[in-house]
Amino acid sequence: MPEPTPGEGFDPVPPDPPIHHAEQALLGALLLDPNRLKTIGPLSPDHFASPAHTAVFAAMTDLTAPTPAVHTAEPAWITAVHAHARARAPGLQPTYLHTLVNLCPVPEHAPAYARMVRADHARRTLRAQAEYLVQAATDPTTPDPAATALARADTLAGFLDELAGRFPPHPGSLPRTPLPPPPERDGGDEAAYEERVLLACAVARPQALTAMRWLHADDFAIPLYGRLFRCVAQLAHRGDPVDPVTVLWEAQHHGLLGPSLPPRELLDLMATPAGAAEHWGERVLLRSLLHQARTAGLRIRAYTDDPATSVHQLVTGSRRALADLTAVRARWHHATHPAPTARPVPQSASARAGPRPPHTKPATTARTAR
Repeated sequence: MPEPTPGEGFDPVPPDPPIHHAEQALLGALLLDPNRLKTIGPLSPDHFASPAHTAVFAAMTDLTAPTPAVHTAEPAWITAVHAHARARAPGLQPTYLHTLVNLCPVPEHAPAYARMVRADHARRTLRAQAEYLVQAATDPTTPDPAATALARADTLAGFLDELAGRFPPHPGSLPRTPLPPPPERDGGDEAAYEERVLLACAVARPQALTAMRWLHADDFAIPLYGRLFRCVAQLAHRGDPVDPVTVLWEAQHHGLLGPSLPPRELLDLMATPAGAAEHWGERVLLRSLLHQARTAGLRIRAYTDDPATSVHQLVTGSRRALADLTAVRARWHHATHPAPTARPVPQSASARAGPRPPHTKPATTARTAR
C-alpha cells in the first residue's frame, strides 16, 4: 500500500530518502507528547526538507503545548497543530497528522530523529553554499569577481566552523567520495592573448619577475605558456641572461620545442611586448583564483551529493577543498597588496651632531629626572 501523503500535489519530497522517514518519526513523537519539544535540542522549522513538515513543526513551536491531563483526555494538540499549520500549508490533511503518529517507531528516540534532521539540513545548506561559490567564480557580470568569490568562500568556511562545533568528530573522518574531474580552464582567445603578452613582457623586462614570485606556472590557462613562463623565470632567478634566444635554448632543454611549437614560432611569440608584466600577471592569477574557487565548490558539492558522507566527513573534505583556494588567495593578496617599501629612519639631532664628549650626559636624561 502506498504511504499516505499530506495532500495531493503538496509534498514534493519523495518518500524514499531516509530524511523523509526521520522527519515523520520526529513529528509523530512530538504529536504523541508535546513535552518532548524540550528534549530534542535546537531545531527550527527551516531544518525540515518537506514543506508539509516545516508547516507542522512551525505550528508546534508557535503554539502552547497542552497540559498532560488535557493532552491525555482529548486530541486537542493534534487539532490545534493542524489548524495552525493549514495557514502555511493549505493542502495539509488532518489524517496525515494521525499517520505521522503511527509512523513513529519509538517516540523516546525523538532526540536521535532531531539529530538526523539537523544533519540533513547541514548537508543541504552546505550544498547551497557550494553552489553560490561556483556561481560567483563563473559569473562574467560580477564587477569584482575575486572579491565576490572570496567572500563566498569566507561564508562557506564560517559555516564549516559552525558545523565542526555542532557535530562531534568520529573515526574515519575523511570522505570516501570519488572526486569529480577538475573543470576545464578558460583557455579562450582572451586568456591566450594575455598569457602571450605576459611572456613577451617577461622576456623584455626579466627584472620584473623578481617581484612576481606570486605567479606560478600552474596559474596559466594554457599549459604550454605556463611551462614557457617557468623557463623565463628560472633564467631570471639564476641570474642568467634573458632574451628570446636564451629562452629558446632553455625551452629546448625542457622538451617544449617540436611540431606544435617550432623555434620560429616561439621567437615570434616573444617579439611583441606590450604594457607591464605585473598587469598581465595579475590577469593570469585572477583566472587561476576563480578556477580554483570553482573547483573547490564543485568538490564540496560532490561531497554533499553523496548520502554516505557524514557531516563531519563533509567538514573535513570541504576544508581540504578550500585549502587549495587559500593557497592561491595568499598569492593573490600578495600581488594586489604589495608590502609597502620601508622608508629610511631619519637620524636624530644628537646622532647628526656626532658623538658626545666624554663625561657628559644628554639633556633628555636631566629632563626625565626632573
